[in-house]
Amino acid sequence: MTNDDANPLRAALKHVRRAIPLVMIFSCFINLLVLTSPIYMLQVFTRVLSSGAVETLIFMTVIAGVAVAVMGALEMVRSKLLGRISRWLEQTLAPELIQISMRGALYGSSPGAQPLRDLQSIRNFLGGQGIKALLDFPWMPIFLAVIWLMHPLLGIIAVVAAVVLFCIAILNEYVSRRPLRAAGAASIAATQRVETATRNAEVLHSMGMLPGFLTGWSRQNEKALDENLVAGDRNATVSGFSKFFRVFVQMLILGAGAYLVLQGEMAPGGMIAGSILLGRALAPVDQMIGAWRQLVMARDAWARLKLLLERVPPKKETMPLPAPTGQLSCERVIFMQRGREQPVLAGVNFVLEPGEAMGVIGPSASGKTTLCKIIMGTWQPTRGNARLDGADMFEWPADQLGPFVGYLPQDVELFSGTVRDNIARLYPDPDPEAVFEAAITAGVHELILHLPQGYETEIGEGGSFLSGGQRQRIGLARALYGKPKLVVLDEPNASLDGEGEAALVKAIEKIKAWGGSVVLVAHQPSILKPVDKLLVLRNGVMEMFGPRDEVLGKLRPVKLPAENRPRVVSNQSAPPTAGAAGE
Repeated sequence: MTNDDANPLRAALKHVRRAIPLVMIFSCFINLLVLTSPIYMLQVFTRVLSSGAVETLIFMTVIAGVAVAVMGALEMVRSKLLGRISRWLEQTLAPELIQISMRGALYGSSPGAQPLRDLQSIRNFLGGQGIKALLDFPWMPIFLAVIWLMHPLLGIIAVVAAVVLFCIAILNEYVSRRPLRAAGAASIAATQRVETATRNAEVLHSMGMLPGFLTGWSRQNEKALDENLVAGDRNATVSGFSKFFRVFVQMLILGAGAYLVLQGEMAPGGMIAGSILLGRALAPVDQMIGAWRQLVMARDAWARLKLLLERVPPKKETMPLPAPTGQLSCERVIFMQRGREQPVLAGVNFVLEPGEAMGVIGPSASGKTTLCKIIMGTWQPTRGNARLDGADMFEWPADQLGPFVGYLPQDVELFSGTVRDNIARLYPDPDPEAVFEAAITAGVHELILHLPQGYETEIGEGGSFLSGGQRQRIGLARALYGKPKLVVLDEPNASLDGEGEAALVKAIEKIKAWGGSVVLVAHQPSILKPVDKLLVLRNGVMEMFGPRDEVLGKLRPVKLPAENRPRVVSNQSAPPTAGAAGE
């Protein structure tokens, strides 16, 4: 596979380029047929009016009408073709960009929908007037040459007008570039801030933080509005002058043509034909100035997408590996967080056999959640490896690894849809028996049956219609869907009552029974009963590791810190740059 094929943006551009020659062919015939109107005008004045031949007038009118109709049809086909190209581009790139933006969050980029908005800007440009102006621009010299052939004086006026208008377009780029880019950056930052606030709406509302948030957001948004206004004012000034200049030059060339007619150097139809041709020659530049904001937005969007793809290298295609048996190992895992001198994890080393469960305990900021993310292959360790059946978890493609692992994070995020959809991991046509089995294993089957529509109950965005305990138990069922060989549970009892904890302990026993490995981050000893081994972390260092009873026996004389209490973490999905990395 070549680099271009591995890069979805370059691969899509390569396919689009294949359609460009066809679009250029349509543009060629459209611009050639534009000559119909001036040629018709010239012939009417030189042939019909001088000879009085009505038959010639009718015949020429019919021919001109057919030519103009063909031009309109070609313009329609070109617009539809550009619309389909833009649709194909979004249809092809949108899924890729979603995957890349999610992987980008794993590399430390800010998660969000900005790549999709950038793709929308490119699509709008391809379907708008700006791209048509660029396609028609190369034909400007042909129209100027035709005008010159009509008379050198008219040609001089047309060339000077084209040069001036082109300089105006360059000036427009110069005066609007900085404010447009500043406005774009400020607008993106303000939008991301709103997305973050929306995800934490309950926190902002319950603690009265909304007014303070709105104050900060308004300050940031006003900067975007001010820069947009500056760019809009400058573009309006340049655009207004360009329209005045284009109309004035058309009048000027009409007056020059009239002078040449009076001097007997040109036929009367020539002055009108010259004015029409000049208007067509200058139209693309005038249209580009008017659509400059759209063009700049598309250009900046393309640059951001290109930068995103450079920061997030494409995953290499690998041969599918056999289904794992569940042996988990960490080999001297070290994880350094950017901006910190001390490692979050320092030399974690253990082996977990299929059918075994390992508990992970330790004070806050000891690296427990970071270890979970490395075990799941979400984060890449700075040194060392986390392996499942000997294969590196980070290098194992997620679409191949996903069916064999289950993960329940501290902050359970469900998706809009039904209970069945969430348990079945959003698979389009899930196996009902597998859904029931996962729910029964998680001890949530009876709870689901008491919901209004059972497994078909809509849970709302993020599971908003459910309680915290219900979300956590359904999240556990999702982690157990398909009997995965590795299950990682990060404080799974944070929102559970006694009944939920009992169901969790039974679920862990069932996972072990089918040969799965379990990693359980816990604070309460009650849910450590089913674990076989215990790992104690402190400041990222593996302080103890061994059989559960042996490690607990060594810990009992030591008074555990008060930090070993259940707590709620508001943002566990943050990238490695976030403070949660030290958890």
